[in-house]
Amino acid sequence: MEDASFMIAPMIAAPILVFLIFVAPIWLFLHYRSKNKISEGLSVEDKEQFRALADKAEQMRDRIRTLEHILDAEHPNWRRMD
Repeated sequence: MEDASFMIAPMIAAPILVFLIFVAPIWLFLHYRSKNKISEGLSVEDKEQFRALADKAEQMRDRIRTLEHILDAEHPNWRRMD
């Protein structure tokens, strides 16, 4: 019975040691790095991209409104689906 426990202990200890030496430190490093990035918020480049996208969306909204006004003037019933 004692011989069996001596054979099982290394089989259990080896994966635990590998986890503690290699996996756990990398896991902790990546976890706290991602937490730090989240707490920083948007970077300057992200803010600039966001502003550019917002400007493009506003331009597209204006263009769509213009097209709708033109279609309303030329074809009043264009919105009705037949």
